[in-house]
Amino acid sequence: MSVQRRPVFPASDPDEVSSNPSANRPFHEVAAARFSRRSVLASGAVAAAAGFLTGSTGPAQAAAGTAPPGAPGRRPTLGFTPVPTSDADRLTLPEGYEAQVIIPWGTPVRPGGPAWRKDAANSAAEQAQQVGMNHDGMHFFPLGKGPEGNRRGLLVLNHEYIDQQLLFPDGDAEMTREKVAKATAAHGVSIVELVHTERHGWQVADSPRARRVTADTPVTFSGPVGPRHPALQAADPPRGTINNCSHGVTPWGTYLACEENFNAYFGTEHPGWEPNGLQARYGIDREGFGYRWHEADPRFDIAVNPHEANRFGWVVEIDPMDPDAVPVKRTALGRIKHEGCVTTEAHGRIVAYTGDDQDGDYLYKFVGDGSWRAHRARGRSPLDHGTLYVARFEDDGTGRWLPLTHGTGPLTREAGWTDQADVLLRTREAADALGATPMDRPEWIAVNPGNQDVYCSLTGGSGRGGAANPRTPNPYGHIIRWRESDGDNTATTFSWDIFLLAGDPAYDERTDLTDDTRFGSPDGLWFDPDSRLWILTDVSNSSQNLPEKGYDRIGNNQMLAADPHTGEIRRFLTGPRGCEITGVITTPDQRTMFVNVQHPGEATPAWGEPTPENPRAVSNWPDFDPDGRPRSATVAIRRTDGGVIGA
Repeated sequence: MSVQRRPVFPASDPDEVSSNPSANRPFHEVAAARFSRRSVLASGAVAAAAGFLTGSTGPAQAAAGTAPPGAPGRRPTLGFTPVPTSDADRLTLPEGYEAQVIIPWGTPVRPGGPAWRKDAANSAAEQAQQVGMNHDGMHFFPLGKGPEGNRRGLLVLNHEYIDQQLLFPDGDAEMTREKVAKATAAHGVSIVELVHTERHGWQVADSPRARRVTADTPVTFSGPVGPRHPALQAADPPRGTINNCSHGVTPWGTYLACEENFNAYFGTEHPGWEPNGLQARYGIDREGFGYRWHEADPRFDIAVNPHEANRFGWVVEIDPMDPDAVPVKRTALGRIKHEGCVTTEAHGRIVAYTGDDQDGDYLYKFVGDGSWRAHRARGRSPLDHGTLYVARFEDDGTGRWLPLTHGTGPLTREAGWTDQADVLLRTREAADALGATPMDRPEWIAVNPGNQDVYCSLTGGSGRGGAANPRTPNPYGHIIRWRESDGDNTATTFSWDIFLLAGDPAYDERTDLTDDTRFGSPDGLWFDPDSRLWILTDVSNSSQNLPEKGYDRIGNNQMLAADPHTGEIRRFLTGPRGCEITGVITTPDQRTMFVNVQHPGEATPAWGEPTPENPRAVSNWPDFDPDGRPRSATVAIRRTDGGVIGA
């Protein structure tokens, strides 16, 4: 059945898309046209589109007491006493809360597995049976209904990247095949079964479902870019997922691991090699991020094995309940540096939002064809059948979703696009051709369960190629939001505004924040079932605690809670030195919150650099072992009175 909806912006002829004068306009130009400096200072740039989100204001309006009444959706409460900023090497929480450190890097995924060795001497084979490094996005899948599902479940979490100074006993010295094998084993996804008891808190339970999915696990491809596509043919069968940042969860109970900076791992020493246009658009060069794996493993030598890189940059579907299920890369969702893949439903159709986390890249939405339940009933994946769109933001507070469909607009055979598989392999180039709006590092996306409004964090950027903010450059980042036309998440038009401009008012008067709420570099976003918006920060280690970067008063990375109705914000926790705060989820009853502390102790100018001789130079969290080293870990947070987290 077709759905009639009134567009807020007239649709243009697809053939005219690339000639539109606003094509590929950086978001800072769009935002500057939308909001004058005076309006930014007066109202926090939140009054877009003639009150487009009635009753849903930003922090500046809330502080002035001008929040309009009658907000739709749920009304969350923030019932905790906020904590101050901190530069201490510890985790801080509000009064009345307690945290338990669980599953740090190196924990066996099943009891009885190889034990963690604090000198980092675990082998590659042992690491493949242990929780990986640098925890990121995650989800809790309850095992059982009612109270049992709050006490037992599968925690599934990503491992974004590795720190070779901490992963190996000799740090980043000569690269060997064994080192590459251990590094690839520390990537990917961990699936662990947890059980909670009043006496011991959360513990790892033995489970046939517990396992690792690493950069060496066999995988397959589905959708328009199938496993036999010529661009995927390489020396060995396809395997692995890597640089898994945020994630998603489907309505049918599977986990979506998202591949972000896959270009980091490829390089070459072959003289005369230069990247082709596709490789260059995805940042592949001779050095990568300096891992040097290509020195020991030809799989990562881009000159020797040029198609291997095409196997990454996808969304990977994993069935946590079936240990025999092969992970599937769903190519209809496009090949970009996926930060995450957040799903919702509309009219029985699956809708998935994803950001391409690079300065000057884009926001995307996938809309499934027909009922996802009908697809599943016929044995087909709903993620293989649908349309991928890229966003364009207009000056007047409206926007459009432009279809990345072969034969539409400039994406024709005559213009050099072979078929739909070609469009998806070259997703970034296709979005360029359509005239999408360059954004300032679009990161996590979250959908408000109370009204289906969509929020996206933009961590910040230089302004080169599109700082998604009225500020250029944009060192602090901000959060945008939009409402799809008629509240229909399958719509192709939307209205948008800026929820908040992050920053420190001591350095930037344009921020919506105060001395009590200051933060920078928003990254993780998650709505709990009561519509509290949880904001997690990722201030770069090159900026943490440094006055010359404007981050000395912001301190270590942190997590905050926001009421999207009033714009009230409170700081909930701060992390140890050198870390990022990421990956948040609760049990169904919201009495336990799981949060990831990623890369504590990593090099930062403010505190130093870990070395093989002193891996504890920056941080020694969470073990504080005088002979140990810092470890990424999950913390399980509970209220001492047993109440709902944040309420």
